[in-house]
Amino acid sequence: MKKKEVIVYTSGTWDLFHIGHLNILEKSAALGDKLIVGVSSDELIYEYKGIKPVIPFEQRMRIVESIGVVSQVVRQDILTDIRQLKEFDVDIVTIGDDWKNKYLEGLEWMKSQSGKKVVYLPYTGGISTTSIKKIIIDNANEIIQASLDRELKNWTGRKQEE
Repeated sequence: MKKKEVIVYTSGTWDLFHIGHLNILEKSAALGDKLIVGVSSDELIYEYKGIKPVIPFEQRMRIVESIGVVSQVVRQDILTDIRQLKEFDVDIVTIGDDWKNKYLEGLEWMKSQSGKKVVYLPYTGGISTTSIKKIIIDNANEIIQASLDRELKNWTGRKQEE
């Protein structure tokens, strides 16, 4: 008799994709045979973060889908949706350890099911989408100046060719 494959589900915003995101996906994939990744819709992100993502939903889906350890990508309109967990017969849900003492209906449902579990993964130190945004804001003047310098150089080069 064939052993049931272990299905792992994780989800997130996946905005401004960085090494911490990759670490979560790789650690999640290592726990089972198939990794399904929920990508939060722009509307869901705005609902719980109060801000829109930088990268639009369809692009975030394509980025996550292209990661080798990911088996399937699905749209997430509800944080850890019980309906999706049932539909995909998920065995393990992984989530960042910052959710350890927070209530999510889907996590509580998983914990109450025999043979299913929730695994809290540690965040990668020193990197987050918020820290990337802060670096961009802190360096905005330099970023703009460098862009203007490149444009001027390109424009001057075109003028000399004429």
